[in-house]
Amino acid sequence: MESLPDALVQSILSLLSNAKDVASCKCVSKRWKDSLPYLRSLFFSRNLFDNLTNGDTPDAIITRILLSIVKLEELVVYCPFSSAGLASWLSIAGPTLQNLELRLDNITDDNTFTEIPSKLDCIRAAWNLESLRLWGVLMIYSPKWNGFHRLKNLEIVGARLEDRALHDALHACPNLTHLLLRGCDGLRSITIENPLLVDCKLDFYGDCLLTINSTRLESLEIQGCRLIRVLETQFLKNLSIANTAGRVQMVDFGKLVALEKLDIRGVQWCWDAISKMLRMASEVKQLVMKVEFTGDWDTLLPFPEVDFVDFFNSHPKLQTFEMHGAIFAALCQKNSLKNVDSKFSIPCLENVVVTVRSPLNAEQKMTTLKSLIRYARSLKKMSIRILQMKSNHSSADDFFEDICKFRHRNYKIVSIE
Repeated sequence: MESLPDALVQSILSLLSNAKDVASCKCVSKRWKDSLPYLRSLFFSRNLFDNLTNGDTPDAIITRILLSIVKLEELVVYCPFSSAGLASWLSIAGPTLQNLELRLDNITDDNTFTEIPSKLDCIRAAWNLESLRLWGVLMIYSPKWNGFHRLKNLEIVGARLEDRALHDALHACPNLTHLLLRGCDGLRSITIENPLLVDCKLDFYGDCLLTINSTRLESLEIQGCRLIRVLETQFLKNLSIANTAGRVQMVDFGKLVALEKLDIRGVQWCWDAISKMLRMASEVKQLVMKVEFTGDWDTLLPFPEVDFVDFFNSHPKLQTFEMHGAIFAALCQKNSLKNVDSKFSIPCLENVVVTVRSPLNAEQKMTTLKSLIRYARSLKKMSIRILQMKSNHSSADDFFEDICKFRHRNYKIVSIE
């Protein structure tokens, strides 16, 4: 390193980001210390300042470091800090910051702010941001953001939110292309109207009502919503809807002409919502169905009978199909195969995953498995997952023996998990 020119030393050391490494480099030599103002990124870990002495504080230490840096582009702070400290840092580095990630930890039991101004309000000083990630957020009042017109990526993880506050926060970010809200509580009804949004991942606690109006949306993942309405879907390629704690009652989508992958999961879906999704996703290539029951409100019902031929004729481009016990059972009813004829085929299906949870209707289930092998001429792999099958009757053993024989006859394609 001593033989390298100053510019090259500065370039190498500017790649450092961990604050602990930066502090160590300052002690190596004056030349190294003089190179540190050219750092572009800084990361302060969670426990970095646990053993401070001499009355120093994380706020003061971070402020001193930031004062020594010419143009900081990325700041990540996981250690505890105050709103006054954050305001001080962003008054120094805010105009040059492009990426900001903060562990706020400001959620309280009584939903009150202990610091004025709030940490959320302080972030407005970093008006040039392109990416903002926040952890442990209390957003019950609209943040005083003037507008982040360059912000493309917003991620909020572990948050307590109010509808109006989130709506105003999203409105202050008009050019978002990527939005992630994970582990968010308190929302009842939210509308997202960011026109440039491409990728959206939403994970809510409870049964939220959701409306999205984003014309460029390509990928959408939703967890924890009861009523879902997405107005513009002409570019939507990947769609995942789940509700592991509640019920999906209604879905309303535009035409899903570009949809390639559909993933629906949950304990209970209204059958109208399931059948509507399947009708709209006629061009889908990958389909995952892991819904346990249908029914209204507290009444849990099995899936109604699904015609095997109609199902696959309605999804001619299907290449990968993963079906949990309920939809598999629906395809295995007495009359599910009544419309099969010699001209029927499943032209594109290559990969099937079947989860079997019950030995009931074993004969029909074996017939359905054989039909998949027979009519899916392009099938390359079938995985049969035996999951929590419980029965005091010998039928469970007989059924499993039949599956083993089926696997033996089709060993190049079929496997048992």
